[in-house]
Order: sequence, then C-alpha cells, then structure tokens
Amino acid sequence: MLMNIIKGFLIGIALVVPGLSGSIFAVVVGVYEPLLASINHFRSNPRQNLRLLVPIAIGVVIGILASTKLVLYLTEIYPILAYAFFTGLVLGVIPFVWKKMRQIPFKPVYVLLPLAGFSIIWLLAQLGESASTATVAIRQVNGFPDIAMLLFAGLFSVSLMAIPGISGSIMLMVINQYGTVYHAVSQLTDAAGLLLRGDNAGWGMISQGLLILLPFMIGAAIGLVLIAKLMEWLLKHFPAQVYFAVLGVVAAAIVILLDTGVLPPFATLPTNQWLIQIILAIVLTILGILSALFFDKPEEKVAEDVETM
Repeated sequence: MLMNIIKGFLIGIALVVPGLSGSIFAVVVGVYEPLLASINHFRSNPRQNLRLLVPIAIGVVIGILASTKLVLYLTEIYPILAYAFFTGLVLGVIPFVWKKMRQIPFKPVYVLLPLAGFSIIWLLAQLGESASTATVAIRQVNGFPDIAMLLFAGLFSVSLMAIPGISGSIMLMVINQYGTVYHAVSQLTDAAGLLLRGDNAGWGMISQGLLILLPFMIGAAIGLVLIAKLMEWLLKHFPAQVYFAVLGVVAAAIVILLDTGVLPPFATLPTNQWLIQIILAIVLTILGILSALFFDKPEEKVAEDVETM
C-alpha cells in the first residue's frame, strides 16, 4: 500500500508540472496497464481493484497539493526559465514516442496523423486563448457556463492525459484553465494553513475552491472512464498509429509553451539581459530533456513487471 502511495505521489507531481506526463510516470512506476485494467474491469473484483486505486489516488492528491504552489511561484517569478525547462520535458518525450512509432512499417498516409494531432491541439489553443500558468480564467463559479467549462476542462485534459506522453497540464493550458484549476488547489492548501491557526476564514476559501474543483473532478472522472476502454483497445490494436498522432500533439505543445511562457516575457527584457537569459534557458531546456529521458529509461523493465503481476 505504501509503495502505491509513493507511486501516486510521483504521478501527482507530474500532473502539476507543465510538460510532464502523468501517464508516462504511471508507465515508469509500473502501474499504467494495471490502472487501465482496474478501471475497465472494476466490477469484476471491486475489492481487489480498490486496493490498487485508493492508495494511488491518495498519493496523487498528496503530490498535487505538495507541488502546486511551488510550480505556480516559479512560473510567475521566473517564467522564461520555468517554461524553458517545461519545453525540455516535452522534447524529452519525443524519443519515447519515436520508439512506439517504429513498431510498424511507415506508410505515407501516416503523415496525416501527426498533422491531425497538431491541428486539433493548435486550433483548441486558438479558441481557448491559451495563457500562462498565472492566468486564472475562473476565480469563482458564476453560473452554468463556468460549470460547463470546468466539466469540459476535466474531461478534455484527463482524456488526453491517459495517452502516454501527453501532459494533462499542457492540455489545461491549451484551453486556458491551468491557472484556474491549480489556483483552486492552492486555495485549499492556504485554507488548511488558516484553519490550523484558528482562522475560520479558511472555510470560505475551501468552499470557493471546491466549487471550482468538483465540476472539474466530475469531468475528469467521466473522461477517465470513457477513455480507459478506448485507450486499452487502441493501444492493443493500433499502438504505433496512436503515437503518430501523439507526435503532432507533442509538437503543438512545444509551440504553445514557447508562445505562452518564453517569447512574451523575453520580448520585454532589457537587451543587456538577453544573453544570460538565453544561456540559462538553453541549459534548463537541456536539463528538462535529460530529466524526461531519465524517467523513460525504466520502461522496458516496467513492461516485464506488468506482465508478471
């Protein structure tokens, strides 16, 4: 149980950091396929499936709460450097995706798949006016349109996040809801601190945060249930083709990250700071790539472990 909580904790951190894929971390720690199986076949053995799902869910919640404020702080104070690191994390996923794509002989028609993946995510970004992590689009729920947006945000981000290599946080940024969701999470941690000091104002912050998070979580649960069966089937019958489309999604995520968190703040820098910022951004991008490659290394061993479970 403790080991699954730790695994969930790592997945939770990956869910918060833009560019990290929670599903990749699930693959790395050996719970991706068991999670899909537990969700898809829950009713066949509820008690056994709960023994896997509950500890991981607890770990995920702890990981999200522990890392949210730090990520929001870094992206607000050091946007160029933070987003350069996130971009590196996304770039580091490409070798993982490439390995999956090479499982079948290439056909010219497959070129359409990454183009489709890129186009869909890019168009969604334009419709959603993608913004930085500091942008809070919904600070409080003011009617059904806000509820509908939060339901869609949960369904959209979690559905795509179930594909290994896709960052749910990046998908939230695409539709301009990253700041909304994680600001609400941050409110809960602030509220807990107030309540521990005996300040009852914390209860109001909790209710405001939950009004935002509950519709999001309902949408996320619906998205997870819907996508779990589809992903299990697609990855069983068309794994390489899925990753051809994923390559386009990854490319779109890189463009969105640069356009959101690197280029705008860089344009406002004094010219005498350009060189040091460029050097530091390159270093952090490389560090992000190496970090993603490091987390991808255990994949073959994980696959063996999953088969023996």
